[in-house]
Amino acid sequence: MSAFWSAWVTVITLAVILGCAWLLFATRKGEKFKETTEETVGHVYDGIEEFDNPLPQWWFYMFVATVIFGLGYLMLYPGLGNFKGLLGWTSANQWEQEMQHAEEVYRPVFAQYATLSVEDLQKPENAAGLKMGQRMFANNCSVCHGAAGTGAIGFPNLTDNDWLYGGEPATIKQTLVNGRNGGMPAWSAVLGEDGVRDVSSYVMTLSGQEAIPGTDISNGEKQFQALCTACHGQDAKGMHALGAPNLTDDIWLYGGSFKQIAHTIRAGRAGVMPAQKDLLSEDKIHLITAYVYSLSNK
Repeated sequence: MSAFWSAWVTVITLAVILGCAWLLFATRKGEKFKETTEETVGHVYDGIEEFDNPLPQWWFYMFVATVIFGLGYLMLYPGLGNFKGLLGWTSANQWEQEMQHAEEVYRPVFAQYATLSVEDLQKPENAAGLKMGQRMFANNCSVCHGAAGTGAIGFPNLTDNDWLYGGEPATIKQTLVNGRNGGMPAWSAVLGEDGVRDVSSYVMTLSGQEAIPGTDISNGEKQFQALCTACHGQDAKGMHALGAPNLTDDIWLYGGSFKQIAHTIRAGRAGVMPAQKDLLSEDKIHLITAYVYSLSNK
């Protein structure tokens, strides 16, 4: 915050507090803590008059106390522009202290399950560990993959046993630790619009769908074999090493309609799974791995 805006915030904040205090004392009746009066404010509404009584003593002192508290708080904690407060407190430091405390409390619990394999964590006696993995999945992964892990357009379904990079525990953990960067190149410049339509129609037939009328399936197959098999394989069943999806199982990451497939081929796709190694400890990643593994091995 610049010096100008810091001064602006400070002046406005103090002016409001001190202005309220001035208003409180300026309008206070001369006769100290007078409880009743026969005077009225001069207003009559529907036969009702309002007496011009001063503030009750308890209310007056409570107002004064809030003013004193406000000034004291602003001296100790941030609130006046760039002034950090006499205690040097920050929300970031508070959060770090709480996270450190939680880490110290729960580290032994995570370490207990870290000694078990992902397969062992599937056993009923280790259900508590798997439940912890589920909660961490909800906090860190569900925003993309959904609360139940069923995914969305562009985000893989983790419950259907169809994996881009493989569903073995070690592979899942590697994905969580280092992340993934998937890339489907755009072929519009190479194929042209007619070629995009032909290949899209051919790809639809690979999963048992009907070809689109007016497209040349034989040309689509020819172009597919020339351009796509390097990643998707001769049988179009994909390749885990490259993260290339299986095109024969009617499971689609970006949708399996003609329009969606054509867009993928025409413009390409770029998917990113962020690495978690700098965000989560190894023990936490281990429990999330176990939970993700359980979703497709129930």
